[in-house]
Parts: sequence; structure tokens; C-alpha cells
Amino acid sequence: MASRSSLPRLLLLLLISAAAASSSSSHNAELDALMELKEALDPSGRLLASWARGGDPCGRGDYFEGVSCDARGRVAAISLQGKGLAGTVPPAVAMLPGLTGLYLHYNDLGGGIPRELGGLPELAELYLGVNNLSGNIPVELGRLASLQVLQLGYNQLSGSIPTQLGQLKKLAVLALQSNQLTGAIPASLGDLPALTRLDLSSNQLFGSIPSKLAEIPQLSSLNLRNNTLSGSVPSGLKKLHEGFRYENNSELCGAQFDSLKPCPDDGNDDGKMPHKPESSSIKPQQIQKTADLNRNCDNGGCSKPSTLSAGAVIAGTIIIVAGAAACGLSVFSWHRRQKQKVGSSVEHLEGRLSLDQSKETCQRSASSLINVEYSSGWDTSSEGSQHGVRLSSEGSPSVRFNLEEVECATQYFSDVNLLGKSNFAATYKGIMRDGSVVAVKSINKSSCKSEEADFLKGLRMLTSLRHENLVGLRGFCRSRARGECFLVYDFMGNGSLSRYLDVKDEDADATVLDWATRVSIIQGIAKGVDYLHSSKPNKTPLVHQSISADKVLMDHLFVPHLSGAGLHKLLADDVVFSTLKDSAAMGYLAPEYTTTGRFTDKGDVYAFGVVVLQVLTGRRAVSAHLRLGGGAESGRLDDLVDPRLGGRFSRPEAAKLAGVALLCTAEVPAQRPAMAAVVQQLGTSQ
Repeated sequence: MASRSSLPRLLLLLLISAAAASSSSSHNAELDALMELKEALDPSGRLLASWARGGDPCGRGDYFEGVSCDARGRVAAISLQGKGLAGTVPPAVAMLPGLTGLYLHYNDLGGGIPRELGGLPELAELYLGVNNLSGNIPVELGRLASLQVLQLGYNQLSGSIPTQLGQLKKLAVLALQSNQLTGAIPASLGDLPALTRLDLSSNQLFGSIPSKLAEIPQLSSLNLRNNTLSGSVPSGLKKLHEGFRYENNSELCGAQFDSLKPCPDDGNDDGKMPHKPESSSIKPQQIQKTADLNRNCDNGGCSKPSTLSAGAVIAGTIIIVAGAAACGLSVFSWHRRQKQKVGSSVEHLEGRLSLDQSKETCQRSASSLINVEYSSGWDTSSEGSQHGVRLSSEGSPSVRFNLEEVECATQYFSDVNLLGKSNFAATYKGIMRDGSVVAVKSINKSSCKSEEADFLKGLRMLTSLRHENLVGLRGFCRSRARGECFLVYDFMGNGSLSRYLDVKDEDADATVLDWATRVSIIQGIAKGVDYLHSSKPNKTPLVHQSISADKVLMDHLFVPHLSGAGLHKLLADDVVFSTLKDSAAMGYLAPEYTTTGRFTDKGDVYAFGVVVLQVLTGRRAVSAHLRLGGGAESGRLDDLVDPRLGGRFSRPEAAKLAGVALLCTAEVPAQRPAMAAVVQQLGTSQ
């Protein structure tokens, strides 16, 4: 009897021993994987110093920066965005079977995307954007059945878009913008029922737009700009309204789209057969080949087949042991989450979410910008709007962010993301959860208009501005606890026009703008200013007041976008006055302001003329001699135009631009042309 009663106890001890051995083996495998990951991501060993071989990434006393674990003690997420990592993404990452989120965007990683990533059964979010990754997009990514976000934008990826991505039935965001992808858009992408955002802009894609894309039920944003697509645009995409972007695809047609030419046969929604463009300046990248990782996995978990019998006593014992282990690990994981940090430089602010909660907030949703529409009123911070004035739905901004979204995007306003600072605002680069890159302008409360009604009126004006040569305002946020408001803009990858002025010959990294780009920049600025001055439905004329080379921002194709339009409508009078003083110091302020104290559209024309001279000369400082016509004569064009061009410019165009600048900078306001006339003179059209 004694031997019989001791049998279950013996089996229990054996099971516990086996479970412990299995857990230890799994722990060692994950630690080995993290060490390989550290060596590959951070070859210098300086940035991930907290990852130590003797440590425990899910242990109570250890700290692995950016690593968090699940209730089972497995590595669940690796968040290392914006850390300056300069290595590669190794195949060893596939040895973390519990991984649900991999966030490596906004680094300097090179090499290819390992195909072994396709072996992660629980991976829901993969962020590899804003790096230097090259090679093809692995077809194995189509096996990631749990994937909700795939962000690979702003890299150097080449080849075609794998048709296998159409198998990702849970995918909500697919962002592949600003790469070197070629080929046609796979029709299989139309088989993604959960897709809400698809960004394929700024690649070298050709052929027609698959009609199946118009049938995606949840799709709200489709960006196909800056490719070589052709044929008829599916009429069903009209339902996306402004969410459908297709500019700079000269061979597209469709009578239902205002800016497109009619098709020869508008009844054919499928468009022409795909054809390859005649030439391409980008050579295919070498494809990095990696060994395939064989795994014995089933239903999202990897395990060895059990050799134990299925007796009732043993089954019951297994259930008891598993339950106890799960409870223990849950408590263990809770302590781990209390300890886990997001970044060492973030301060804890009273009345704000803790760092642990903030990190979980950052990781909670697949994409924080999809259909974001808050109804909490003016104050969109986590503190609520109990003291705020509610925005009227009429004319209110379409996107209002909460404080956590803005903090997550900018890594809690880290200095590494600081783009610039003035006496009233600071601007940070940010990566939103959908992978899009933004610029977040933080304005302190004391610089804003004291009356909220006036501030909101100005804000509504800003959100009504929509033009291809203005920096797009994505949305806003305000936090009473921080005493700041935030404006979220589209990010312009090539910075301000100022960085291309006064280029030093010894500066090897500096870019000298060619003649065609300079002409295009001047034309784009003119169109943007003309739009501001014009009167259109639901838009009153607006004077910019602070046009300068610093306010002209360029995207990755050097298309100019005027920033700061309407910002003075939000700022206190003394702050606006200080910005005008700055404009005067830099030579942009029209002379009549010193006597009248009033700023009119003719003041914008004057500042535009100064910018034209800066673009022509390549210099920041433009002398009064130039503004009064010196050097504008055709015989002295070589003295006027930037010598770094080496004479490679069109003399007739240079003479015309110099003449426009001379007219715009006339001392008497009445002698300056309207911007509409300038646009016409430059041979551009809205």
C-alpha cells in the first residue's frame, strides 16, 4: 500500500523536475538568442551594455534595456527604437518564439531582413523602418499569421513586393514607403480584410492599380505617390477621399479624379497591363541569403512530443502543476513589469502615467493613428478635459492626439529627437505607431493666446490649410499638466532650405543644389504663398508674416513645403512681435513695417523675393545692392548665380528669376506684384 500511495508523489516529482529542466533549457536558449542579437545589433557593445550573459532578461533583479516578458517568462517584446544601433538584424531573433513585438525603427541598421522572422508564430508588430536595410522583402513574412503592423518604410529595400503578404489576414498597417521597390502592386494585397493603411509611396512601382484594393472593407488610407504607375484608377478608390494619394504618377488616368486626365476607355477599371519603365537610376541591391531555420512548431508553439501516458492521475497532476506554475509566473511577471524601464533619461512627472504604464500604453494598440478621433474636448491629455472647453465639431481638427501618443512618438521628447528650438517652441522628430514620421512642435502655454476661444479659432484656420507646398498639419494635442500644446506635422526628410546655403567647399557631406532643383524650389514656394493669399471656399486669405529660408522645408524629393503658415494666429502678440524682429534681423522684413507697424500680403511678397535671391546666390546674406537690382543684368549673371554651380545653369531662366526677385523686393509696396502674377510669370500653375 505504501508503494502504491507513493506512486503519484513520485510522478509529481518527475513532472516538476522535467518542467524545471524544460524551463531552464528554454531560458538558456532565449538568453543565447539575446546575446547573438546584442552582438549583431550593437557591434560596438556600448549601447546595450545592460544585456549581460550572466543575467536573466525576465528575472527580478536584472535589467535588460528594452526587453519585456510575458506571464510565461518568455521574451515578449524588444523595444530599441531610436537607440543609434548600427549593426544588422540577425536570424537569431527567430529563437524567441514568444516575441509579439519587435521595435527597431529609427536606427542605422544595415544588411537584409532575415527570412527566419517568418518563423515567429506570435509576432504582431514588426517595426524596422527608418534604417538602412537593403535586399528583398522575404516572402517568409507571409507566414506571420498574427502580424498586425508591418513597417519597413524609409530603407533601401529592392525587388518586388511579395504576393505572400496577401496571406496576412490580421494585418492592419502595411508601410513600405521610401524604398527602391520595383514591379507591380500585387493584387493579393486586396485580400487583406483588416487592412486600414497601405503606404507604397516613393518607390519605383509600375503597372496599374489593382481594382481589388478598392474592395478592402476597412481601408481608409492609400498612398501611392511618387511611383511610375499607369492605367485607369479604380473608381472605387474615390470613397477614400483625401485618404487616397496618387500624385506624381504621370501615366495614371481617370475621369472621376479631378487632377487626372480621362482614360481612353474609362469603363476598364483594371487599367493597362503592367509595363516596365524605360529607365531606372537605381540598381537592384544584392540579396542577403540566410539559412532557413527548421522548427517543429504547431499552432504557434514549439515543443517536443511527450512520451508520457495519458492516465487520469498523470493528467490531473499535469493540470495542477501547470496551474501552479502559471500563477507563480504571473506574480513573477508582475514584479518584472514594475521594474521594467523604457528609457533611462525620462523623468517621472507628477499626475502622469508611470513609465511602466506608459510603455504598455505605447505597445497597447497596433496603430494609434488609425481613425483616431477623440471626443474629450480641448484638453486631450491623459488628465482629461474636466477643466477644458469642448471643441465644436464644426470646423474642428479631424485628428486630435492624446499626450501618450505624442510622448511615445518622440521618446518622451528626448534630446536625440530635437530638431530645433526657438524662444517659444521646440520641434522634435517622432515615429508614430503606424510607422509614419512626423515633426512635433511643442509650444509653451505662456506663448499661446490667453483666450482659448482665440486659440481654437486660429487652430481651426490652420487645419483648413491644404496644399502640396505647405507642410501638412496632422493634428494637435494639449496638456494642462505640462502647460504645453503640441502641433503634429508631416516630417520633411531633407530639412530646411537654410542648410543648402553658404555651402563650404571643404564640407564633403554638404549638398549643392543643382539648377533644376533650385528653379523647382522657387516655383513651389511661389505656389504655396499664392495659395495662402488666395480666397477659396472654406478658406479666407492668410498672410504668412515670417517667410524665410528656415521656413522652407524639403521632402525626400526636394519638393518645397512652406512651414509656419498661420502659426501667428495661435501665438500671443508679444511672441509674434519677437518673430518679426527676428525676420528683420535676417533681412526678410519689408521696409514699410517699420513705419506702419502693419503686415500685409505685400510683406510676404518682399520676403519671397529675398528667398529667391538666396536660392540664386546660394548665400544666406543678401545685400541691399542685390535687392536694388545689382547683378541682375544679364551681363553680370555669372556674378549673381551661385559659383558652386560651375556655370551649369540656364541664363534665360536666371535672368527671369532675378527680374522677379527685383520686382518682389521693390521698396514701395504698390510696385510689388501679387503672388498670383508671380506664379504666372514663373510659368507654374496651381
